[in-house]
Amino acid sequence: MIVGALRGWWTEHVSLFWRAQIVGWGLFFVLDVTNRALTYHNPSMAVVVSVVVAPCLVALSTGLGRIYVAWKIGTRLTPRALALIVVLSAAAAAVAVAIGFSTRQLIGWDIPQWTLLEQVAVPWFHYVLALNAWSLCYFWIEAERAKQEENRRALRAEAEALRLELEELRLQLDPHFLFNALNGVAEEIPEHPEAALAMLRDLTAYLRHSLDGNKQTVVTVDAEVGSIAAYLGVQKARFGDRLRTRLHVEHDAGARRIASFLLQPLVENTVKHGRRDGGLELHLDIRVEGDALRVAIENNGTLDATGRARRRRSGIGLENVRRRLALHYPGRHQFTLAERDGTVVATLMLEGEPCSAP
Repeated sequence: MIVGALRGWWTEHVSLFWRAQIVGWGLFFVLDVTNRALTYHNPSMAVVVSVVVAPCLVALSTGLGRIYVAWKIGTRLTPRALALIVVLSAAAAAVAVAIGFSTRQLIGWDIPQWTLLEQVAVPWFHYVLALNAWSLCYFWIEAERAKQEENRRALRAEAEALRLELEELRLQLDPHFLFNALNGVAEEIPEHPEAALAMLRDLTAYLRHSLDGNKQTVVTVDAEVGSIAAYLGVQKARFGDRLRTRLHVEHDAGARRIASFLLQPLVENTVKHGRRDGGLELHLDIRVEGDALRVAIENNGTLDATGRARRRRSGIGLENVRRRLALHYPGRHQFTLAERDGTVVATLMLEGEPCSAP
């Protein structure tokens, strides 16, 4: 538990830059102490000099990072950036060498069997390599960070576009249905006022159900079927016994999530364009098949030569369904229309959870 808490604090409160600083220079300190111990043949002196130089290298590298930011070098290793890295790393290495050399002089100790030039040149070259490597890692980390930030911005923009498009598609559905329903009420008022009143009551119930979930782009299957039942209640008041429906939802499918109002256009098209000779039969069946959700909407009717349900005019229904499938189930859906023995079946196979806009 303590380790988990420390890991959480480390990730939350320590920036990526300082995490890299601490880990990177910590490893360098271990290697530097080992190298000095082998060179000096004096482990105590190796630790003393490394303890003094290591914080200086951390401070110098932090300064290099701020210079790179202040001079707006960016995240690309251009010839100018590489030249600047070499020059600044050489200057910073000279400072580190001066600090290490001064520490040894204060203690009154020189590296055995090394000339003065070796005591300056070898550590300087060592620190130049270390600081150049640090600078290259810094640019790589900054490039990755910039790439991730760009990806996050793109995802946020895509999510916002998805949200706006889903809102537009929903606005296409509700007024479309409302227009048809009110037309149906108007047709019934002169000869069947009681039926018109019943339709208005059912329409009110449907609109209340629709408005309650207006901001929900994803709902449960049970909620979606409840909305469809309310819609069919409006249509049954209009058509009476000429419309016969059967809604079946498998128990395991009821709690599954589905894009809201995804099935509404299919049911509406069935009611509008299905064959009514002898009455319109409409069956909705929703069940789980493996990891997928299978939806089948069946009605008596035929398809024309292009594979579309016969209709008096072209509508937005099927296009709306296809677009919403692409938005909610990208690459994870199948939508087919088929005719068999005077029956048209619309089948949806939906894999996984639907995408939703925030």
